[in-house]
Amino acid sequence: MYLFLLILIYIAFISLGLPDSLLGSGWPVMHTEIGVPVSYMGIVSMIISGGTIISSLLSDRLTRKLGTRIVTVSSVFLTVIALLGFSFSDRFWMLIAFAVPYGLGAGAIDAALNNYVALHYKAKHMSWLHCFWGVGTIVSPFIMRYALANRTWHSGYRIVGLMQLGIALLLLITLPVWKVNQSVVQDNAKSVGLIDALRIKGVPFLLIGFFAYCATEATTMQWASTYFVEVKGIATDRAAGFAALFYIGITAGRFISGIITDKLGDRKMILLGTSILILGILILCLPVKSYTVAFVAFLVMGVGCAPVYPCIIHSTPYNFGAANSGAIIGIQMASAYVGSTFIPPLFGLLGNAVSFSIMPVYLLIFVILMITMVEATFRVTRKNH
Repeated sequence: MYLFLLILIYIAFISLGLPDSLLGSGWPVMHTEIGVPVSYMGIVSMIISGGTIISSLLSDRLTRKLGTRIVTVSSVFLTVIALLGFSFSDRFWMLIAFAVPYGLGAGAIDAALNNYVALHYKAKHMSWLHCFWGVGTIVSPFIMRYALANRTWHSGYRIVGLMQLGIALLLLITLPVWKVNQSVVQDNAKSVGLIDALRIKGVPFLLIGFFAYCATEATTMQWASTYFVEVKGIATDRAAGFAALFYIGITAGRFISGIITDKLGDRKMILLGTSILILGILILCLPVKSYTVAFVAFLVMGVGCAPVYPCIIHSTPYNFGAANSGAIIGIQMASAYVGSTFIPPLFGLLGNAVSFSIMPVYLLIFVILMITMVEATFRVTRKNH
């Protein structure tokens, strides 16, 4: 039963990743057909992330009241509604409307499952579970590429929406399995308000660091396809597939991270990943017109990103205590989605005003902020132990 539950959690993480890369890979065509500027993707992503911020802040209370299993299943069904809604949208306001359940579903399941895994599983499982999130992010751009080449972007959303529906139904019919450890999660959770959390030493550094990391990852995810189209001159349908290189790097990197994380520890893995990420950004800066260099850069950047997110999450119960982890991870997710909400749209505005070629410099600023704040978190909490 315990093993079966772990398998279900892995599947749930795939459902987390499936929608994440669709908007970025399909937007070069979507914005043209709907008749809005390319920068308007930032508005859609802002609405989605706004929903995730709200549900992340509420996730601790919801999980204690309803349990991880109900929060997980309900959240996946919300994303199904959103994806199928996108597949029938032919006006910009419709995308805005369906972005709301999209965000609400993503935020709640993200915070609830990450806290559950951080409490009950080793660091390697956190990396491998996020590897399965990467599987979802890899699959969906190729589905969108197929849809753009043979049908329309609506078909891409419809296919992924039906896949998500299958996962939701599987989780629904296996609800009794989630009773394993459910009481432990509810009993251990403790509601910590935003102000109280900010008073805990190290938490402000953690929130800023996680904000900066997710700003980096979200900007790369959402604007990779546009970067290939606008800067490298690649056709839109091919660009959607090429953008998957970033997700491939993340997924492969997290599989490898799972093997070595227990030996190196969360802090060293974050430093290693950040070094590789900076290397990828520097490769992207090379003054070479060939888009092959950009392919390699996005792949290396994905590998660098791989251990950072899961290791920051997994270290939270150790740094701040298991009793506080549920609430802090929820607030942590909210700070992450603030980065996802405001930083990619800002890049879109700057890209339109200046050039999308500024992406490497833009990303580097947030990577430096991220590692500075995360290192400060470890230093402060180490003194507290």
